[in-house]
Amino acid sequence: MSSSAAFDVVTIGRVGVDLYPLQDNVGLEDVETFGKYLGGSATNVAVAAARHGRSSAVITRTGEDAFGTFVHKALAEFGVSDAFVSGVEGLNTPLAFCEIYPPDHFPLLFYRLPTAPDLRIRAEELDLEAISRAGVFWSTVTGLSEEPSRGAHHAAWQARARRPLTVLDLDYRPMFWEDPAEATAEVRRALPHVTVAVGNKEECEVAVGETEPRRAAEALLDAGVEIAIVKQGPRGVLGMTRDEVVEVPPTPVEVTNGLGAGDGFGGALCHGLLAGWDLERVLRFANAAGAIVATRRECSTAMPTTAEVEALLEEVAARA
Repeated sequence: MSSSAAFDVVTIGRVGVDLYPLQDNVGLEDVETFGKYLGGSATNVAVAAARHGRSSAVITRTGEDAFGTFVHKALAEFGVSDAFVSGVEGLNTPLAFCEIYPPDHFPLLFYRLPTAPDLRIRAEELDLEAISRAGVFWSTVTGLSEEPSRGAHHAAWQARARRPLTVLDLDYRPMFWEDPAEATAEVRRALPHVTVAVGNKEECEVAVGETEPRRAAEALLDAGVEIAIVKQGPRGVLGMTRDEVVEVPPTPVEVTNGLGAGDGFGGALCHGLLAGWDLERVLRFANAAGAIVATRRECSTAMPTTAEVEALLEEVAARA
């Protein structure tokens, strides 16, 4: 994997194809039709950043199959570079199914066995110069669940040398880990190498043993990050640095599918941090972006533009 380009945002991690039902409140056994969409958390964040006009690339791997071809085509359509996307012989591109029970129940079913191609990312294949030069480098906890991906993440962080906006999404998925204690150990190994950590209360519990937002943020700062962000769902979001604490209320919307909201939040967070906005503005913008995604059925194609986010913020302010 090599490229001479300098990107605003480079992400590393999951990719796949989302097959989401076109019927609500129906179990998978009874669903009759599905929509097919590009998916995977790190990939969705790269798409979301591109929707805000940021040059972005994802480091990942697919199967050498038709769904892998679809991933490359979809990335091109979204304006995300696939320069760091390669195939793995003998493995299939992952699939993800969900059930949609608005407003807050969206069970996921992953097809990633015997292992996923995106966990076969190898340190020796990384373009460390591109990673080092990226304005934001975004990684997720899922990428730490197996070798060789785990080692590749640490090689990338070593190349970054704690450059600002080195982000770890605490994105803990229990089905990808044999033991939660192993996830906790790997997150704690990772935190000293990143400068921004973002996750919900449950993910913070895995990372630092705290669910109360302020204590969780303080623990993340104590672990070495410079910005700690704790997402609280219907209670909004908390951001903390050594110098300030910011609490942003939720953006009220009617939820269709909440699964992509965190990735929409992530891409908008990248945009705001790169723009140099103050933390409160960044979090309000990211919160609104995630809320918009939650009103839509899919994930990648649901990512809003900057204009859509700003319009929602103006609407919310007018109602206040």
